[in-house]
Amino acid sequence: MKAASISQFIKAIRRLPSDAPQATPGKWYKTQKEHWLGWLGEYHGPGAYGRISSKERDAQFAYNHIVEPKMLSWLIEASGVPAACSKSMVRILSRKCSMSEKSAAIRRLVPWPELAERLFDRRVAVSTKKK
Repeated sequence: MKAASISQFIKAIRRLPSDAPQATPGKWYKTQKEHWLGWLGEYHGPGAYGRISSKERDAQFAYNHIVEPKMLSWLIEASGVPAACSKSMVRILSRKCSMSEKSAAIRRLVPWPELAERLFDRRVAVSTKKK
């Protein structure tokens, strides 16, 4: 199977319904959808987070390395993952642990192949190479 590119990921996210806008002091975005699109729009460069860029990183890599549980939670819910997962995500988000621990727990709940099925045609969603 062919891996989904960052540009394909952006197109898939654009098709999803937005979350309700919230003004948060110090944040440049008002929705998690806007956050995803802004973050991915600069993905192959340092962006606002000073990341090391690589043109070879795909949508699966981005999903598996995001450390903002609110972004993951919105993406999963907006893509139509069943409500049972949503209830589990609420429990994960309420835990007293780091953002990276919450994000890892969310990805265990909804791994990339499950999300990718909802975002893309199966033939381009899941990378065959190990990350």
